[in-house]
Amino acid sequence: MRAICLYLHIHQPIRYREYSIFDVGNDSNYYNDNYDSRQSNERIFNKVADKSYRPMLNLLEKNLKKHPEFKVSFSITGTWLEQAEAFAPELIEQIRRMVATGQVEIIGETYYHSLAFFNNLEEFDAQVDLHAATIKRLFGVAPQAFRNTELAYNDKLAHWAEKKGYTAILAEGWDKILDWRSPNHVYRPAGCNNLKLLLKNYRLSDDIAFRFSNRSWSEWPLTVPKYLKWLEDDCLRGNLVNLFMDFETFGEHQWQDTGIFDFMEQFISDWLGGYENKFVTVSEAVKLEAPQDEISMPETVTWADTERDLSAWDSNSMQQSATQELYSLREQILATNNPHLISDWRHLTTSDHPYAMCTKYWHDGDVHAYFSAYASPYEAFMYYMNVLRDIEYRIGMLNKTAGLV
Repeated sequence: MRAICLYLHIHQPIRYREYSIFDVGNDSNYYNDNYDSRQSNERIFNKVADKSYRPMLNLLEKNLKKHPEFKVSFSITGTWLEQAEAFAPELIEQIRRMVATGQVEIIGETYYHSLAFFNNLEEFDAQVDLHAATIKRLFGVAPQAFRNTELAYNDKLAHWAEKKGYTAILAEGWDKILDWRSPNHVYRPAGCNNLKLLLKNYRLSDDIAFRFSNRSWSEWPLTVPKYLKWLEDDCLRGNLVNLFMDFETFGEHQWQDTGIFDFMEQFISDWLGGYENKFVTVSEAVKLEAPQDEISMPETVTWADTERDLSAWDSNSMQQSATQELYSLREQILATNNPHLISDWRHLTTSDHPYAMCTKYWHDGDVHAYFSAYASPYEAFMYYMNVLRDIEYRIGMLNKTAGLV
């Protein structure tokens, strides 16, 4: 038996607009209602929906019906769900149908796609619980497996997940951690008894997610027979191949004219046509075998950038200052009991915001610029800090009204 665990991450941040210092104290609408604006959440969501969400969900749903043995796992952020409910509610209904087949698993995570685990554990818990409640409300299921934002993982997170009752957790299968071991097995996180660890096979995942349309790649074009041969060869190192990638790989990062949808259509069918080949969900994957070894990651590992650490979000003084200022306001924010203010503050915890402030160069810098809605990291920081100033102003005004100052 050879199994593929296909896991796709669905996320879209809610971006703040070019919020001027002159707006502070005068206009608390942090988001751009101008549909043609670079920061228009509705325009961006609809664009990606047409290019990626709709065609890929249609492809997956078609294959769920065609192949009862086809399985896929999703993680879906609360910020994506908010926008889908507002701009394309039919996508929610489509995912609901897919989940109802029993062939689709929803993975738990933070509602706001935040890195709160590394900044405030109470806030992290609150966001995970809010996400679980939202998934239950919309899809009628309770997440049994967990992934942290950007696959940011360490031993402490595993201990938290086991205490929380999760059965599985996802992480990057980084060479420096695995050493001689293969990502194609189930592992046990260090210090855990019941929690199982699945590691991304980043080479085979990235062949699709990043290299598929790269004409300078020595293996271009990537055909299904070639990719199946690589999978078969890699299964000599273990029979569970974890293909983890962004949902937007399909249609947004790899455009339709690259042939990505045709590739996936044929890949699913041809893989299932092989002897004893199967697809499994995350929760099914961890039951395929006993843990082969214990994996320890005392330092945080992510799936981002060449360093595979948190430097994409905290490597410069702008990012560090913004994050420190943000989380320093938490107790004051919650004390207001104002749901609109709390929601505005929590949307600022989304990891895309400090990511846009990153000043790395070369390939990593190009990737950061591609995902940013702002002209430069410095403008992203300036507008963000202006929003925080207005948040502080609103706290003061609420306290003044309540007679607390």
